[in-house]
Amino acid sequence: MTAERKPGWWYPYIFVGGFAVVLLVNFTMAYFASSTFSGLSTEQAYEKGLAYNQTLDEVRRQEEMGWTVEAEIDPAANHGVHVTVRYADHEGRPVDGLSVRAKLVRPTARGHDREVALAPVASGAYATLQELPLPGVWDMTVEARGAGGVSYELARRILVP
Repeated sequence: MTAERKPGWWYPYIFVGGFAVVLLVNFTMAYFASSTFSGLSTEQAYEKGLAYNQTLDEVRRQEEMGWTVEAEIDPAANHGVHVTVRYADHEGRPVDGLSVRAKLVRPTARGHDREVALAPVASGAYATLQELPLPGVWDMTVEARGAGGVSYELARRILVP
């Protein structure tokens, strides 16, 4: 004589299987969340926060100089970009003798950042041509330093085809 199972004997297994699926999905999501993006959007955020008043003073000094700065960004072949920056003082005269450097940062992918010097190409104008490894959005920071501690910083977000 065989004993028959009661109807619904498998209901507890549905409950256990459902929890197993939820746990599997949660662990998978936790793995991908912790292994892809670190969550760090600003390097040395604490130190930059402490120097905030100094940053505000630098911005105020830059505004007091009254310079006019024009950045011209033109696309080039092979994910290239031609950057030309023109500096003029508060009277409209070109500013020569600057040491100009640009930092190009890819905000979504590490390891592709570049720091380059811009060469003087005309009176008050500095330029560079860079072939970047990836197309898309790049953050460009151009810093010009001159005699007597004069400095000017320009930040732009550019799109590289």
